Amino acid sequence: MDYRRLGSSGLKVPLLSFGAGTFGGSGPLFGAWGTSDAVEARRLVDICLEAGVNLFDTADVYSGGASEQVLGEAVKGRRADVLISTKTGLPMGEGPNEAGTSRSRLIRAVEDALGRLGTDYIDLLQLHAFDAFTPVEEVLSTLDMLIRAGKVRYIGVSNFSGWQIMKSLAAADKHGWPRYVANQVYYSLVGRDYEWDLMPLSADQGLGAIIWSPLGWGRLTGKIRRGAPIPESSRLHATAEFGPPVDDEKLYTIMDALDAIAAETGKTVPQIALNWLTTRPTVSSVIIGARNGNSCGRISAPWAGR
Repeated sequence: MDYRRLGSSGLKVPLLSFGAGTFGGSGPLFGAWGTSDAVEARRLVDICLEAGVNLFDTADVYSGGASEQVLGEAVKGRRADVLISTKTGLPMGEGPNEAGTSRSRLIRAVEDALGRLGTDYIDLLQLHAFDAFTPVEEVLSTLDMLIRAGKVRYIGVSNFSGWQIMKSLAAADKHGWPRYVANQVYYSLVGRDYEWDLMPLSADQGLGAIIWSPLGWGRLTGKIRRGAPIPESSRLHATAEFGPPVDDEKLYTIMDALDAIAAETGKTVPQIALNWLTTRPTVSSVIIGARNGNSCGRISAPWAGR
């Protein structure tokens, strides 16, 4: 496994990381992703660690906290061997303070996440969305307090626009607070909006990209072809409405090119799509996922013999 610095920080993360959204899955979206219990999750963690994948990404909103809880059980007894990344900021309930990143919400969200994960620190805390109702100074001073308390080690963002990131970084620099070092973004061969604004910003400001849905929300698995129906086993039947849209003709054109490269190199379509991402500027880590140990074994090939 190759390791890269996370943005301008000193933290080294694996080129491929593992998304725990399938852990404890419930509901129309997360239940379709996967429903791994603690036993299956521990098996997946075993496979990842054996391959050098030691960064596991989750969020409090994934299955209402069940993903964090199962991940915590899966890494119990080997906390020092793993890096845990989680996210907060999206609604966790109907109450007026159940969403956002106010000081009150952030402190409670971190405490709750620590309890579910069974740990006393979070390696990387990412804000899951920009909170326009809370001053960035309140957000960043709270994150600074959490870092000083040893409960969080590095911070990042997800679903932020360029101006929102820059406003936050300017405030951090002005007051001497920790800067964001990670930006978790959607980026794939069928979704390249990241390149227009956020990629040059990240290169200039030292944010490492952590890529989610690198196979285009399941469209670059090699199972979708022009003139053929989506396979019955595809999760797209249940999850397409939740993910980024893709123009069908654009997808088929990209698949034609990937098929040609696969025939020439002997690699699979997912391997090629993932490998392309690892060569792109600012990319620190690409999140992969698996429903179970068998599918994790298949997807492990891209980081072996690229």
